[in-house]
Amino acid sequence: MAAGPVVEERAEQPYVFMRRTVTMDGFAEVADRLPELVGWLAAREIAMTGAPFFRYNCLDPAGESEVEAGIPVASPLPEPEGDVGMALLPAGRYATLLHRGHPDGLGDAARTLLEWARERGLAWDMREVDGVERWGCRIESYRTDPRVQPDPSQWETQLAFRLAD
Repeated sequence: MAAGPVVEERAEQPYVFMRRTVTMDGFAEVADRLPELVGWLAAREIAMTGAPFFRYNCLDPAGESEVEAGIPVASPLPEPEGDVGMALLPAGRYATLLHRGHPDGLGDAARTLLEWARERGLAWDMREVDGVERWGCRIESYRTDPRVQPDPSQWETQLAFRLAD
């Protein structure tokens, strides 16, 4: 089940991340980094300021995609460390959709958001190069803590795709 879609204005957001190039079958390689990233922040007493997310820098469903496991923080950190990088989600207009349910439904939710924007003549901050989508900012924020709500059918995930200026 999905709520939305809507267009919202977002401010620039600092975040820490771990980046991987993965196939969709090997997505666990990046997904499994989120707990490690949470632990890294906790060890340094750095608070999360929002839900953990995946950012799709380039998306190739049939090949390799560059994906970041990320967590919003209050302010940029002075130095990256090891596998942990620091970046900013860009400010701008985003088309968003709230998906309620198992993560297996996120593909359908993304198609719903893409179609909704197409019907309204909205253009994405994305360019396609050799069949690979290169996104200015495309994220999935995981708003439900699975330690609190273990039933994936009750999870909330927000899709937010940046629109072209």
